[in-house]
Amino acid sequence: MELTELTQLAGIMVAGAASMRAAISVASFAGRRYQYARQEKKYIAQFRHVTARVFEDAPVQRQKTELLWQGKRKFRVVNRVYENYNQDVCSFYLEPFDGRSIPSFRPGQFLTFSVPVPGQAEPETRCYSLSESPAVRNYYRVTVKRIGAPPDAPEGTPPGQVSDYFHNHLQTGSIIDVYPPSGSFCLEENTEKPIVLIAGGVGITPILSMLNWLAATRSNREIWFFYGVRNRGEHAMYEYLQKLAGHMRNLRMVVAYSEPTNMCRHNVDFHLRGNITEEILRPVLEARDCDVYVCGPAPMMSALGRAFQNIGVPAENVRSESFGAASLVVADTAEVQKPEPEAEQAFQIEFARSGKKVEWSPGDGSLLELAMANGIKARCGCRQGVCGTCAIALKDGEVDYERTPEKTPAPGKCLPCVARPQSNLVLDM
Repeated sequence: MELTELTQLAGIMVAGAASMRAAISVASFAGRRYQYARQEKKYIAQFRHVTARVFEDAPVQRQKTELLWQGKRKFRVVNRVYENYNQDVCSFYLEPFDGRSIPSFRPGQFLTFSVPVPGQAEPETRCYSLSESPAVRNYYRVTVKRIGAPPDAPEGTPPGQVSDYFHNHLQTGSIIDVYPPSGSFCLEENTEKPIVLIAGGVGITPILSMLNWLAATRSNREIWFFYGVRNRGEHAMYEYLQKLAGHMRNLRMVVAYSEPTNMCRHNVDFHLRGNITEEILRPVLEARDCDVYVCGPAPMMSALGRAFQNIGVPAENVRSESFGAASLVVADTAEVQKPEPEAEQAFQIEFARSGKKVEWSPGDGSLLELAMANGIKARCGCRQGVCGTCAIALKDGEVDYERTPEKTPAPGKCLPCVARPQSNLVLDM
């Protein structure tokens, strides 16, 4: 065989091998696509199964959680990720130290932590919202903002003790005590109504859990997401939210920067200058009957409560969670027209352990707020009558509640975070 013929034969063999590799590659790709399609169907079926389980009757779900997990349980930090340029918002990924399964939760719920703050004999208790979708079953994620000293505080005032502990002391491998998921600020899944999600600052965390769940379950609901933050430096989950908005065709995201810097790009990083106001929300809320979920700081909650009332959003359509003891109140029209109630009576409150007696008047708020204003240390978590952490003995007198507590206190006890006196009191504080 001559050299020319050998060369031609070699070329044919190379071409044949390339064709064969291409055919194998196409077949392999088709096989992988088939496998992925099967896995995707299984994945969606699992989501539907989880949906049915997570959104069953709330009391039944709480009973199941309590049977599986009572009291404190140790979790290990398996990862931590900063979520903004300023690096004052950090996500902590937690897996159970005992390796056993963890219960699911409803989008919007939180975990309660018992934190051994350095220099203190007793641990502090704080609640942080779960920021991941309930569809993720092998870990929990909470996203915590480092809280600095108040702007008007004297120089040298320390930052928030618990958030500072999370940021400075919790590293990969650290162990922390955790109470089971709780909270009533939850996404209502059994409806196809349009949904409006509104977050201010780190109030994005429970809202993000809702968004992640809607994305994971491929919800077809019309979704509006309004996010207010100072600027790009504080903008949490920026890249992830951009991807999510591109992936979910039924999601419309509006970002407002109240203090944009020269580095903030209008219509790229944010859409509006200023805060989320009634004028911004009115076109969306007036045009549709929707469910509204709001989480943010006290000034934002106060402003939006008035905005919803002016727009005419029914109070039963609004669910909210706020930082600290602030709350969002949306009054029905009928309630607004009622005459002002007579001034409430003042009462004497004795804090037995502290040896202090002070007078409570309506402007003092809850018993917890009264105690803290008078330098009385008190355990607290959610400050909304949900976690039950602040429960104390009521030695004498009667209380009423600003809102019905989710955790009913035991006989002879009260939850000062949402309690107001109905008589003179003696408290075990």
